[in-house]
Amino acid sequence: MRVLMVLMLLTTGFGLWGEAIPECLIPLREAVYEQRLKADEIVPLYKAAKTAAIDQFSGIPLDLALSRCEYLMGLVYRDEERKEEAAGHFTEGMRLAEKIINTAPSAEAWQMLAENLSLSCQVRSVSFALSNGLNVEKYAKNALALDKRNAGAQYLIAARWVFAPAPLHNHKRGIQMMSDIIQNGDMEKDDQFRVYSAIGYAYVQQKKYAEARPWLLRSQEIYPTNKFVKELLEKK
Repeated sequence: MRVLMVLMLLTTGFGLWGEAIPECLIPLREAVYEQRLKADEIVPLYKAAKTAAIDQFSGIPLDLALSRCEYLMGLVYRDEERKEEAAGHFTEGMRLAEKIINTAPSAEAWQMLAENLSLSCQVRSVSFALSNGLNVEKYAKNALALDKRNAGAQYLIAARWVFAPAPLHNHKRGIQMMSDIIQNGDMEKDDQFRVYSAIGYAYVQQKKYAEARPWLLRSQEIYPTNKFVKELLEKK
């Protein structure tokens, strides 16, 4: 019943996301989630976003924008299994976030530290993941202590229950936590995509394809060419 209510909210309010991301980073973000370009084709967008950020910002806003650039470029390399290149970007993204935290902690900085660390755990050694994995949730909670509506931080905490390997996942709990973000988080466009597709993924893992489909279709409306969602929709 709760999920049905959320679906009704989506039907009436779809597309009304806030955009806190700097405008100069949007072309890079869109290319990353659209997945139409290869990593080498996205590099010019990454460089252009960094150059524009340097021209427009300074201090903490600049470091925050650059940390997000590193996260996005690393995400592309991760998807292509170019792990060493991905790890380099995530490491730099963490360095920039930590630089902010050491000066003036903010929810956004803690979130970007958690985001970059989360993906670092995916592309680096098992020992690195075991040593650092628990810090992802810790940093996300630090973000929420400063801004309880930070959707990215909420997502990172919920993602553990959706994407962890068996027997560590709990798809029912993950779906509930992801659904809560829709009501309690300030979501940007990519946050909506990640939340909807995560709920769809969790249902697919339970072989509840009918329940998965509406969520996957909503995420596909945001990024129609995303390969992850396309593959999930093909499962029956």
